[in-house]
Amino acid sequence: MMKKQFKLLLGMSALTYSGSAVAQRSASPESASEVTSTGQQDDANASQEGVGANVQDEIVVTGIRQSLERAAEIKQNATQIVDSIVSEDIGKFPDPTTAAALQRVPGVQVSVTASNEIGNVRVRGLGDILTTVNGREIITTTGRTFAMQDLPANALARVDVIKSNTADVIEGGIAGIIDLQLNKPFNFKRSTIVLNARGNYGLKSGRFDPQFSLLATDTWQTGIGEIGALVNVNWSKTHYNHPRTRDGVRRAAQGTGIPYNLPGVLLPNVVESHSDYGWYERPQANASLQWQAAESVEVYLEGLYTGYRSQSQWSLANSQLFVPGTSISNINLSDDCITARSRLDSGQTPLPGGTPPTLPGFRVQELCQVESATISNSISEQKTYSYDNRTDAWLGAFGLKFERNGVHATADISYQRSKYKAETVLAVVSQRIPTFNYIANTGDGAIVETPGNPYLSAANLVVAQGLDQNFNKSIGDLFQARLDSSFDIESNLLSKFQVGYRYADREAEFDQAVVNRAAPGGVIGLGTEASAIRVTASGLPANYLYRMPGVPTFNNGAGALVPNPDFLRSDEGRDILRSFYGLATGDPAYQPQRRFYAREKTIAGYAQLSYEVPIAGAISLDGVLGVRPSRTERTISGSSVVTIPASGGQPARTDIRPLSATTANVDILPNASARLQFGGGLQLRASYSKTIRRPDFASLNPGLSYSLSTNPNLLNTGSAGNPDLRPQKSDSYDASLEYYFHSGFLAIAAYKREIVDRVVNASANEVIDGINYSISRPRNIGSAELQGVEVSGQAFFDFLPGAMSGLGLMGNFTYADTEVKGTDRLAGMPLQGVSKYNFNVGLLYEKFGISGRLVYTYRSTYYDADETGGLGIRPLEDTARAADPTYNPLLLNYVKPGGRLDFGLSWDVNDSLRFDLGGTNILGGKYQGYFAVPAFYNEYRYDDTTYTAGVRVRL
Repeated sequence: MMKKQFKLLLGMSALTYSGSAVAQRSASPESASEVTSTGQQDDANASQEGVGANVQDEIVVTGIRQSLERAAEIKQNATQIVDSIVSEDIGKFPDPTTAAALQRVPGVQVSVTASNEIGNVRVRGLGDILTTVNGREIITTTGRTFAMQDLPANALARVDVIKSNTADVIEGGIAGIIDLQLNKPFNFKRSTIVLNARGNYGLKSGRFDPQFSLLATDTWQTGIGEIGALVNVNWSKTHYNHPRTRDGVRRAAQGTGIPYNLPGVLLPNVVESHSDYGWYERPQANASLQWQAAESVEVYLEGLYTGYRSQSQWSLANSQLFVPGTSISNINLSDDCITARSRLDSGQTPLPGGTPPTLPGFRVQELCQVESATISNSISEQKTYSYDNRTDAWLGAFGLKFERNGVHATADISYQRSKYKAETVLAVVSQRIPTFNYIANTGDGAIVETPGNPYLSAANLVVAQGLDQNFNKSIGDLFQARLDSSFDIESNLLSKFQVGYRYADREAEFDQAVVNRAAPGGVIGLGTEASAIRVTASGLPANYLYRMPGVPTFNNGAGALVPNPDFLRSDEGRDILRSFYGLATGDPAYQPQRRFYAREKTIAGYAQLSYEVPIAGAISLDGVLGVRPSRTERTISGSSVVTIPASGGQPARTDIRPLSATTANVDILPNASARLQFGGGLQLRASYSKTIRRPDFASLNPGLSYSLSTNPNLLNTGSAGNPDLRPQKSDSYDASLEYYFHSGFLAIAAYKREIVDRVVNASANEVIDGINYSISRPRNIGSAELQGVEVSGQAFFDFLPGAMSGLGLMGNFTYADTEVKGTDRLAGMPLQGVSKYNFNVGLLYEKFGISGRLVYTYRSTYYDADETGGLGIRPLEDTARAADPTYNPLLLNYVKPGGRLDFGLSWDVNDSLRFDLGGTNILGGKYQGYFAVPAFYNEYRYDDTTYTAGVRVRL
């Protein structure tokens, strides 16, 4: 099959070569050795001809001001609604990572990942983004997104955030498209070598980490035409420490089987300190070869490699408050109260279950939060999740560009392979904690004080719960080919006709092994405490335990003894534990019931007309009309574990049964846009487009995976895909009024998205073989609406005297109003992950070789998790429905408003030498999560502050 595809594409390429297509590159600017940012038309696989009109000329870009002015020019001339970031110079992006730089773009929202770096990029509140590199779709194994942190900012020349689609854009992003553009050799006037060296210091990690990059490029005039070559290599290693405190979901302190009888009292299930910490390493390389084979023909080859290595751990120490033998005293209740229902037997929320739904016995009462208390004889969890992850992705591309007599064409073929492998091992130790003092709602996480800090003593620790192993790997392949052509039209109305074709063949496979085994001996708190095995008597080696990093509000940061993550990552350590838990040595084999395989073929074409209409004087109207039809065929196969009841004298058994689903969809995606130019830099634009987002393969997996928890205080969990998921579709409307002037611009944009078949992922209670499980599944929720306003602008104050004339300002503000429609349980709520308000404001300076920026970024409240399927107590929004077995009030985890202040300062000593200083989150902003109402704090994450210093040498 692949050979036939290549023969077809080579034939297409040969036809394009002989028939005429793609332009000779423009004359270089007079300034030597300056990097230029070229637009999408000039890219080998132009996917958006309208982005950055007139961009085939090479434009010198150096410094903050020039990069901002170039970005404004791209925005002004683009066919779509576009915001761009342009590199200030070779290897000099405005922020340390791509994702960090994107948070400055109007309408883009980000958050801090577990590894304490900016990620989770959203455009206008939606994460359904199609990512491209030089116009080609790029994927990560079974998903449809790309971790932008994996492509270092030093490798980029420019990033375009395309918010309104046109027909020549690859379908697949209802939020928009982010195109990451790499440097190419023909963008340079002469031979250039650029070396970057940087050191990054995190206050919480306490480590000074290296980062290096090298770019080398040259062009040669030969007997067969001009040839250019470029190689770019990046490498960085980062240590991080991301401490947190957490108050678990709330439970009523009254009920049978729990250690309290305290009507009206609400307590967290656990009080916890934990930290994500470790290191990650990112190697990256890209290369480009361009050959001007004839005046009208360019041939190119491109390659890209991105990698990610990480060894990290999540270590925690907690105290579980709802275990037999625990007592509470010195209770102080706050005025933060809710009316809720709780189970008579557990103090937890009664979840509807069964068919028809029924509720276990419950009571309705007013419950008030504990402000402070003393807890005695609780049980600790002191555990470590050890992670060993690796990602590798390769992309290679070949293409031809041709331009002659108003005919432009590009033929491009590419192949990408992405591999991911992850190994997770969890081990737990436990003990009775004689007493601890608990203070909630401090504004900086819950405070726990434990006299004598038994968390640092191994004397009473026992081997607890179970040994959990989770090994998985995933592989994704994407072959894509496209032919794009445009024809200039000399007419009083029409200016250009575009037509193109794209074929994509994608495969993905996923394998997993999950093994969990309960600890030998007894379990504390379940009546078998006397037989629990002490760590000191277990025969486990002395290096099995080590001291985790402390969290400031938990015993004043003293830390705790937990299983050693390096022991859990080592082959020797794992086999010692496996033997102790009665498991076979060696890594577990992948389990057939957890495997899935998917293949998807997409054929798309497009046709688009550009028009230009002079109206009067400087007033003119232009725009595009287009349509993009596509057909997608998809097959996904997996398996499910089915329990066969005992019969005929045979015992009950489980059986693995294969499952598969095949779908085919045809989608017609029209678009239209218009721009009215009034002259003097004032313009008004409007656009409409229909966009689509196909589900991730993992979300379509028909199999069900679940397991019994070895922790009696946790709900049994599982996950499943949904092969019946429908693609999300959106009718997208955009309008903007923009004014461009000598030193900047002002713009206001309004947008609306009407989304049908929106996909969300949440857990719900399911009964399997008579046992309750919290099963997480994706589902379509009907429809949703997203609308809002973006205001943005930038200016430099040239009119000020002397050094003050280097001052400038930039800023943007986004308002996003979202609502889930229909009858889903989330109806009337905003979309998950969307902040209503988001803004950036920055002070800029550039003069006398000194450049700097000070930027503050803010986003308002949003919710990032739906815990409705869990057991946590939540307010009864409608008390009249308390006895209704179909009623399950929402329990959402909200995030409080927060902001970050970053700065960057550079000194160009001369054209060859530059020094940089920078800092991120210098005010120490943090994540603050809460359940249902702000007083019910859930989690505090103490985001790190990082300082950086670097030097760049250009030869």
